Amino acid sequence: MTEKKGLYEKAKDEMRLSERILAALPGFRGYKEKELRRESDRLIRNHLYGKLQKARSDLKEVFQRLSQERRHEVLNDMDQLVTKYDRVAEKINHASYGYAGFYNVVKVEEDKLDKMIEFDSQLIDEVETVAAAASNFKKEIGKRGFEKAKDHIQKVTDALEALEDTFDQREEVILGVK
Repeated sequence: MTEKKGLYEKAKDEMRLSERILAALPGFRGYKEKELRRESDRLIRNHLYGKLQKARSDLKEVFQRLSQERRHEVLNDMDQLVTKYDRVAEKINHASYGYAGFYNVVKVEEDKLDKMIEFDSQLIDEVETVAAAASNFKKEIGKRGFEKAKDHIQKVTDALEALEDTFDQREEVILGVK
């Protein structure tokens, strides 16, 4: 929690003098703190997306290698994996930052934003699992371990589905029902 909360605290500490003066105003302070929390959430998710993009390039290299080696028995599964991978990565990249407009029925309060930041930080472990599975797959294919391709495709798919299932709970966290 310290490291996760640290991103928000660091952003708060790095406010310019003019922002600190405005933050001292009662109505503006809450607004600014919400914005800092949203920015912290965005930074975490950008980090997650960057890691997923690196792992995606590993999967693309594997796909190319399998194609070059004419491993037709796994190309369809590999194509489905890359498609699912792209969908999940873009879901994470384009998720909302916890913004609710002034007239929205459901308001996103600071404590819910803090929970959202904590939740997104926990996703780092799951993204690491996906990235490790993709990296291991690439290494195995690099050693010409084509006979294990289906097993690796399943491992990456399972890790990706676990990440997506967890990420889908994010909206419940934002709304405060989880």
